[in-house]
Amino acid sequence: MFQTTAPRSGLSSVLYSFELIYHNSVRAVRKTHGNAFMAIFMNLLQAVIFVVAFYVMFSVLGLRGAAMRGDFLLYIMTGIFLFMTHSKTLGAVAGSEGPASPMMQHAPMNTTIAIASAMLSTLYVQVLSLVVILFVYDVAFAPGVMAEIHDPIGCMAMVLLSWFSGAAIGMVFLAAKPWFPTPVSIIMQVYQRANMIASGKMFVANTLPASMLAMFDWNPLFHAIDQSRGYAFVNYNPRNTEWEYAFYLSILLIIIGLMGEFYTRKHASASWNARR
Repeated sequence: MFQTTAPRSGLSSVLYSFELIYHNSVRAVRKTHGNAFMAIFMNLLQAVIFVVAFYVMFSVLGLRGAAMRGDFLLYIMTGIFLFMTHSKTLGAVAGSEGPASPMMQHAPMNTTIAIASAMLSTLYVQVLSLVVILFVYDVAFAPGVMAEIHDPIGCMAMVLLSWFSGAAIGMVFLAAKPWFPTPVSIIMQVYQRANMIASGKMFVANTLPASMLAMFDWNPLFHAIDQSRGYAFVNYNPRNTEWEYAFYLSILLIIIGLMGEFYTRKHASASWNARR
């Protein structure tokens, strides 16, 4: 009941915050399933189903020739992995505990730790799934395919960019959701569904005419996916996209989201949970 709290130094406070983020990240991973291994396996299975479904669809429709030269499954994976990382991070950040959540009643907990935990737990699961799928594909189905990746570091950077942009957009949704819960939920669902096409994972950006390019180049994920294919395939040079746009737009959205979340936190109300 009675306890004394000693003041912490700056380094001690940072380490304590990292510890809280770690434990809350583990909790976020286990949230979908009581068994942590099964939670990761379910995400891995979902990624495999996506890849197989798109492979069959491209094969049945005869669109494999429209893809760039190189390993066809690697072309599909560069789209699927970034799309899933972006969408999962957006959903995790937008659905993280807000200022009116019961978790915030615990003294060490705050919204910053909840957001950081949602981001890191999603990144951990997605990167682990990516590595496992690529490893199995390289060993069992296409030996040496990973050696064909032109710039692995650049590809990984684009995965991180898709993660960062998803977190940035999720921050904006998180800040706005307590004020407009129903409209924000609808807009978020529309954005995630629209990204099935608007992300550009099903086609090559260089083949689009200028009139169609204007329909997609607003999307930071579209730029990240096209740039990742430029890093993955030595004979593809993306002309219509740039990673700088996605990066700077994400920074801007992070700033807007943090400002909105700070304002929302100052006006937190317990009745918000009843509106959702």
